[in-house]
Amino acid sequence: MNISTKAIVSNSEMIKNYKTCREKAESFGKIFILKNNQPDAVLFSIAEYERLSSFIEYLESLEGKDISKVIGSLPKEGNREMYSIDHLRNDIK
Repeated sequence: MNISTKAIVSNSEMIKNYKTCREKAESFGKIFILKNNQPDAVLFSIAEYERLSSFIEYLESLEGKDISKVIGSLPKEGNREMYSIDHLRNDIK
């Protein structure tokens, strides 16, 4: 996943400038919040949240063989799958 540095804010910036951060999330779809220079949270715009929720609901409706097809279509890093069927099953529970 590529993350734009413009879509990263510190925890303290989030606390001090929530409105600006919310507007940034609307612009980018989501922003990543760091605490002590480590990933801490993600703030999604409502549009991005609705898009992801629809996708998750779709995945939850799939059967095992269909999930395997979805996994097969996901990007791969080198010769190694970045996401396994077990990851997907655990994530949609």
